[in-house]
Amino acid sequence: MVAVMPDPLRSTPPSTPSSGNAFEELFDALPPTLRRWLRLVRVDPAARQGSPPPLRWVVALLVANAGSLIADAILVVIGERIFPSTQSFPHFQFSDYGKLTIVGVTIACVAWPVVTWISSHPRWLFLRLAVLVTLVFWLPDVWILVHGEPARGVGVLMLMHLAIAFITYPALVLLAPAGPRAGPPTRAALAE
Repeated sequence: MVAVMPDPLRSTPPSTPSSGNAFEELFDALPPTLRRWLRLVRVDPAARQGSPPPLRWVVALLVANAGSLIADAILVVIGERIFPSTQSFPHFQFSDYGKLTIVGVTIACVAWPVVTWISSHPRWLFLRLAVLVTLVFWLPDVWILVHGEPARGVGVLMLMHLAIAFITYPALVLLAPAGPRAGPPTRAALAE
């Protein structure tokens, strides 16, 4: 009888029992290096938090939108008072900034439950995402500044984006906090 040696290039990893969570299985199928990078930014479906309660989330959505619109309007009034040359600035029209504010804040509000679903530390990750998104939203402001819009008006627009972040983040994490850890510990959580 001849013993057959397994070919190390053709061997398959031992199968592990299914966790029943499609996102966790997708995460486990990623290359180890990518999984390590994702865990560095607290993306870890095995240790994720629960979603915020729906009613509290709706309250946070309404508070974040209303607070952001009010802050925008106050900043426009202050900007026009301090810099009278900005009174005809087209981006200070409520119809211009209002719809963009509502869309942006609503997207952030939808992102919050997603972050709680994929992250072991959702507040930590969401804060960093809020900073990143605010910086990205400043890019169009820089674009219009480079193309001739007045610096004072653009500066107020940048403050408006900052105010929206300062209102939306706490509205979500305080009024609609993440729930307790989702489900029992999984095989990946137990392995750590």
